Amino acid sequence: MGLFSRKSSSKANSINSDNMSKNGRKGSQASVASGSSTSFTTQSRISNPGGGSSGLPSIPAVELPPAPDPALDPSGYLRSINAVRERSKFVIDAALKNQLTNFTVDLEKFNDVAEYVVSIIKRDYAPDYHTIPPHGRWQHFEVGGTPRVGNLLKSWPADIDAMERTRRLIDLFLVSVLLDAGAGNKWQYKANNGKIYRRSEGLAIASLEMFTAGLFSSNPEQKDQADGMALKQLTVETLAKGLQVSPENPIEGLEGRSNLLIRLGGALDNQQFFGVDSRPGNMLDYLLQHPTTQKLGVTPVITIPTLWSVLMDGLAPIWPQSRTQFDGISLGDAWPCSSMPPAPGWERIVPFHKLTQWLTYSLLVPMSKLMGIMFVGEDLLTGLPEYRNGGLFIDTGLLTLKPAQMERGIKKYHDNAQKVGQPSVEVVPMFTPDDDVIVEWRAATLGFLDLLLDEVNKMLGLNGSDGLSLAQMLEAGTWKGGRELAEVSRPNTKEPPIMILSDGTVF
Repeated sequence: MGLFSRKSSSKANSINSDNMSKNGRKGSQASVASGSSTSFTTQSRISNPGGGSSGLPSIPAVELPPAPDPALDPSGYLRSINAVRERSKFVIDAALKNQLTNFTVDLEKFNDVAEYVVSIIKRDYAPDYHTIPPHGRWQHFEVGGTPRVGNLLKSWPADIDAMERTRRLIDLFLVSVLLDAGAGNKWQYKANNGKIYRRSEGLAIASLEMFTAGLFSSNPEQKDQADGMALKQLTVETLAKGLQVSPENPIEGLEGRSNLLIRLGGALDNQQFFGVDSRPGNMLDYLLQHPTTQKLGVTPVITIPTLWSVLMDGLAPIWPQSRTQFDGISLGDAWPCSSMPPAPGWERIVPFHKLTQWLTYSLLVPMSKLMGIMFVGEDLLTGLPEYRNGGLFIDTGLLTLKPAQMERGIKKYHDNAQKVGQPSVEVVPMFTPDDDVIVEWRAATLGFLDLLLDEVNKMLGLNGSDGLSLAQMLEAGTWKGGRELAEVSRPNTKEPPIMILSDGTVF
């Protein structure tokens, strides 16, 4: 699911606050405003992951923790969920004026995009739009209509309580999401049922079967878990065997995936978040005991920023140090962008934190479904700026790469095609993740997804609480629509209209 990293010079991506303008910082007003507290009273849509009216009472006003003030802590601000939508707003504003650096924008195509997404949603869900599940890893495990997560839950003894069941699913989901970089168009996985699966669904099934085989557990008495000790001992060869990789069945970025999981093993040593047995699932205990967590009767009410801090801070050690840095602090999935306000410091950076958002969307579901937890602040989450959602806007003609960038990207593709095992048909432009083309494309994608949600709900005749959430539109419309357009437009490779040069490290 998404964009992948390729090692680049850390110096090239490092920005020092000494170069920041001391006054007259353009574009900072929205950022500074984020330092104030926000109250949310809306009920979490994820609290009913199967769709439909949950019948749960409304959550009382919950004050969300404010984002760090960028004037005092720019790195902390850029790592916050608040910054993602606030900073990308500058890029979508430029897009709506057709003033992007790398793309032309044909706003007359926006209605076509909305109609196409609506057609996909109607085809698969009309008239029962309330049954659309939120976007998350759970659905990938259910490919082919098999309730694999449900079957896994049924396989555990009845005396395993809801807390431990939820911990185990968090263990599974987190490892599975980290393995979910693009696999390439040659890799496939033959599951225990004899069926062949590819891409995100193939990686989901593979991770599930490795999980149940005990590959991620150091406890022979309890295979269905993931823990730091086992992950630290993982090798490229072990993961290759689990993913059925061979010269005839290659996967992109095998070593990158292995190293990511090994580094995860080290990150899980953080006992504050992950407990003495170093399991991802122990974040559940931390969240339930957190001082910001409230109770509505017996129902826990957890804020999205609290979960966000666990994922951002707890998983920080797993990301390569070549990521963009500010004052020596790695910002993760955040990059300088030419369409941001002209300024010498942090204000040129647009954060995405796509993987952390994908994890957040995915982990909300088991915690809500098994524990009945309500989450507030989900409106802070954005659409996922990755190549399926982004490809939708290019394949429909809303965004078109400018000629000079197209030429540069095609040259990169041809250079890469000289390497063994790399694609050489259905030529599309190719760039590295830190390229301004990719950063601007992702930022524009994020903004257009917000605009698209309003138009899609309008076309579906859904208003107020009956309207689709962003997570539901991602699941039923844009991600699926982007993939289907890629399959039609490039049937041999099914690749997106712009490729990202990858080493398999998801961010």
